[in-house]
Amino acid sequence: MIRKVKPEIRVVGFDDGTFSFSFKAERRKTVLFGVVMKGSKEVVGAVSRWITVDGTDVTEKLIDAVVNSRFKDLRVIMLKGITYGGFNVVDLDALHRETGLPVIVVVRKRPDLKAMELALKKHFPDWLERVELLRKAPPLFEMIPGKLYVQALGLPVETAFQIVRVTTKTGLIPEPLRLAHIMASAFMTGESKRE
Repeated sequence: MIRKVKPEIRVVGFDDGTFSFSFKAERRKTVLFGVVMKGSKEVVGAVSRWITVDGTDVTEKLIDAVVNSRFKDLRVIMLKGITYGGFNVVDLDALHRETGLPVIVVVRKRPDLKAMELALKKHFPDWLERVELLRKAPPLFEMIPGKLYVQALGLPVETAFQIVRVTTKTGLIPEPLRLAHIMASAFMTGESKRE
């Protein structure tokens, strides 16, 4: 339980690497990269795993990256959305339960769940299981009107907002997520892409 949000709270933020359409067709892998930080100021380390593009292994890989890392003092997991590697959907309940850590999802645009459901139904035989993971995710709260949205599991949404503020240095995205995006993108393409 997080009683007080300290400026140096230990957070791991995850993002995935870019991939091409051929990766989707061939069910190839992309990198899942996590940056461990003290608040927004100090990078403590990093973790990485490979996930299948449009697969179903992202939850298992996130759990493995957190539980089997040397970083035993993590307080929060941050995700940049709940779909990685295309439509590899995170089971937020399982991630929270298996790691024992609160999960904060941060997105810049409100997801269009109806469009996502239609795409899943059209392209995946197991679409119903994937849609169920989307539907059972916690409610989306608008932190900055029209610009930043947050979902919180295992902690009150106000505490999640505080953690997002404490871990953000420049712009809207918390540093662990911003740096994970840069690293994952550079790893897959040779250089980082614009946020």
